[in-house]
Amino acid sequence: MNETWQMYVTFALLAFAIAPGRKAARPAQLALLVGFCALAFLPISSLSLAAWLRTYIEDLAITSVLLLGWVGLVRLRLVRPMSQVRRWQIFATFSALALFLYPATLGLTYFDPYRLGYAAGPLLAALALITLCLWLLGNTFGVALLVLATLAYAFSIKPSGNYWDYLLDPFLALYCWGALLSGLKQHWTTKGACTNLAIKTAP
Repeated sequence: MNETWQMYVTFALLAFAIAPGRKAARPAQLALLVGFCALAFLPISSLSLAAWLRTYIEDLAITSVLLLGWVGLVRLRLVRPMSQVRRWQIFATFSALALFLYPATLGLTYFDPYRLGYAAGPLLAALALITLCLWLLGNTFGVALLVLATLAYAFSIKPSGNYWDYLLDPFLALYCWGALLSGLKQHWTTKGACTNLAIKTAP
């Protein structure tokens, strides 16, 4: 399969996700997305803009591309935003996977979980259990993320033969951990404010 498809899709979706003008009408939003798709092919010094982006961030995991696609659909008002509970479940899932995968890359452990992605039988079994848990929680989007990433791995739509490269990347891990920590900070701040208010108003 063409190995360059992802960099064009990633460029267009990422640019669309961070571009201003979220309150614009749907036709304007769609025109903006089409414009970013065309801009991805713009050549600069023999490389397209999408290729320049790829030199800095490499290829994202399939799950990251799917999440960017979801953000695009929300921005186009074709789907509703996920509830806070569903988002937290997804953040927690990928944060836990990152906590398992990345300590070895930082030299914090001798066990290398990345190798499991090449003979992915045990890893696939573990992800099947996680997918089942998300399904039982009613998080269909989380289930879709893991199932589609697994199907992409099965059909080798990326040049990598490692399951982790379809499932997780550093940017997704940092985003999920940042969202979790920010949410926890907000929760405890709100809880502390409510406690102080209760103390002040107590007879």
